[in-house]
Parts: sequence; C-alpha cells; structure tokens
Amino acid sequence: MTDDTYANLDNLLRSAGIRLGRIQRDRLAWLVRRYGAPTVGGQHEGLRPGGVVILTEPPSGAAAELFHRSLHSGCAVVIPFGENPGFDFLKSKLTEFGTVSPSAEGPHELWWGGIGWSKLIASADGATIRPRIISYYPYGSDPDGIRGLRQSLDELELDSHIEPIAAELGEQVLCFEKAEFLARMWQRYSEPLLFVEAGAILREAPLLPSALGCDVALHKWNRWEMSSRTLYLGRTVRAERLLRSWHHLAASYPAIWDGYLLDQAWSLTSSQVPLDTVWLPRSYHAMNGDLGAARATILHSGQTTTTSLGPDPNFAGLVRTARRASRTGARDAFMVMTSEAANENGIAVILRDVEANDARAVAATVEAVTSAFAADCGGYGRLELSLCAWQDDVGAAREAARLARYRVLEVTPGRTIARNFFANAAADPVRHHFIP
Repeated sequence: MTDDTYANLDNLLRSAGIRLGRIQRDRLAWLVRRYGAPTVGGQHEGLRPGGVVILTEPPSGAAAELFHRSLHSGCAVVIPFGENPGFDFLKSKLTEFGTVSPSAEGPHELWWGGIGWSKLIASADGATIRPRIISYYPYGSDPDGIRGLRQSLDELELDSHIEPIAAELGEQVLCFEKAEFLARMWQRYSEPLLFVEAGAILREAPLLPSALGCDVALHKWNRWEMSSRTLYLGRTVRAERLLRSWHHLAASYPAIWDGYLLDQAWSLTSSQVPLDTVWLPRSYHAMNGDLGAARATILHSGQTTTTSLGPDPNFAGLVRTARRASRTGARDAFMVMTSEAANENGIAVILRDVEANDARAVAATVEAVTSAFAADCGGYGRLELSLCAWQDDVGAAREAARLARYRVLEVTPGRTIARNFFANAAADPVRHHFIP
C-alpha cells in the first residue's frame, strides 16, 4: 500500500470513530491489499463487488441474513468491536479467520472473517517465508508412527526437526513435555515454527500461516476448543510470550489437558498484548475419516470421533465453558493494563449489561476507562477490565477479582468516565460499588 492509501484508510477509520492499535491497523491494511477497498456499514443491495466490509453496528435477524447473502469469497468482514456479544449471531454465520486482541492504543478486539478460505489459501502460494516443521516421538514408540511424516517432509523439501523425547509416562507425552520441546525449538531455530503431531502426514506445503504473517495459528474444535495438534508460532515477541505462558502453566499443572492450558495461555496473553491470531481451517487439522481428508494440507492419524473433539470428557465442565464466538469469558479479563505505580494493588472494572446496550456506547466506555487509567492510574499497579453481558457473568468476574484481592468497580455503558476516575476510586474506602 502507498502512503496515500494508508492515509485514506486512516481517514476512513477516523471519520467512522474507529480506534485501532498498530498491529490491528496493519492487519486491516493487509486485508485491504488482498481484498480491495474498505467500506463502513453492512447495508448493500444484491451481491457485493468485493472488498473489506467494516461493521460497527451488529445486524440481527433478517438484516444479518441479508448481509450474509450479499457476501462471497472475494469479501472480508472486519468487526473492530469484536468483543461485543451483539455480533455473535453474525459471526456464527461466517468463517472465522482470526482476531487481533486489544492494547492501550486500540482497546478493542479486531475480528475478521468471511465466506470460506479459498482466497486466503490461494495467497499462500506467494509465501516467501517457510516455517520449520517440528515434531517429536517418545523413546520406545513404534518408529513406523513417524515414517509417513518424514517421507512427506522429504517429498515437499521442507526444513524440519523430529526428535525422540523421554516421556515421563512412557508413550504418553504430558503437556509440560510438549511445551518444553517447543520452547527448546524456539531457542534453537530462527525461523517460524510449525508443530505437528508425529502421526501426521503433510499433503502439501503448509504455508498459509506464514503467508498471513500472524503471531500464532491453531485450529479450534467446535469453534472454541483449542487444539495443539497443529500449532504455528511466528517469530514475534508476542508469540514468544504465548509460548512462555503455556510452558509456565504446563509446569504448574502437568496433569491437565494441553488444549485447556493452551486456551488459558492464549487468554492471558491476548489480554495483555495485541496478539494476532489465525484460526486455521480444518484442512490444516484434518483427521482420518473426515469428508475433506483427501484435500487436507495436514492429515492427522487419529480417527474423527466424538471423543477426539476436545479434552478428556471427565475433565471438569466448570472450567471449560465454551468461549463464545472467540470472546474472552467473564472469568478472564478482556484487557489488562499495568502502570508505573510502585505497588501491586489491582483494580477490576466490570462493564456490565453489555448485551442490552448499543455497541458504540459499550465501545466508548471501554475507551474511556482505558484512557483514564493511562492518564491517572490512581496509584493502582494493574487494571483488569471485564465485559459482562449477563448477571451470571458479573458474578463470575466479581468472584475472580475477589480471589485476586482487587478493588472492584462496576460501571454501565454510556457512563461518563472522568480522567481522575481511578484517583477518585482510590480515595473512596468502599471496597466494591456499582456506578450506574
């Protein structure tokens, strides 16, 4: 894109009242280069000519259906307020490509999707960066289990590293051992890493994640359960932060399912840095028995069964509530900010009644709270902002803040947030109060 094109994009965002951080703006510019000129708003008669459609208000019912029918594979949909549950219905009708999480300069989640992966997969042919394929197998396991992977890597002439590891439980590799292996590979190699399970075979070069230029790419079962069978890590500080968080959690809870700990590490990292995530298509995570297995890029050896669709069914349901449309749940802070205050005091701001309010009002309150903390933290070292649609969400967020010994404030969308909002809160001895 030329400087003029960037300027035009910035002018469009400014006129629409859309505030993006640098990483989010770069992702939007990337989409504009591939799909065409951006427009703001969902209303359109008939089939769209293509391009990027930026939605700032959630359509519902018939409007969402008409919007969906106007799209084709040459269109990309961008939602700059992706954290708002009002967009969930539309998201459920689209293919989810990725998200860019919030930061102080862009305090919203950027969601992007469309109609199928065909245009993006075609763009992988021009990828100039090739990842190193890495995998492992436990000592003593059947060597035939990795023969197919080695052969496919040789045929595709891909750089790779496969090694045996000493698994504590014999042929069962713990989450900590997997994360530790990835951490070692991160230190050993300088190129992006693409981990695949040893039983997989590659049907073609898996260049989509590196072509998209993201921090991390993985597949989700059932639209929310994260899988670590295929995991891409770009060479960015944000990807390294995710890996370190996952490694730390796995070391602390070695017996817990690796997908759940990866989910927690992703949630933690995305609340603190603008993590650019791609949710890989099923062709990068196909299983034997899938209808599209013959067209898979990465084919895993496991059979597609209900028991393979996520974690151990005996794992406590309380701690694996479905992540709704890629939004962080109420138990996880949507955004975390730190200050230079020389203490560890934290404050939790709960933005409630999000479902019942206008998307713009919710967005404005998010921006006001984060801007106020950046201007005057009131002596608090850490802010955790949670978005809650329902009263149950409020209760979960409040309990999480209580366990962390945080001061709790509840606000509603549209509430005026003064620049000294946090200084006033620090001066108020009330431990918890609701600000309508």
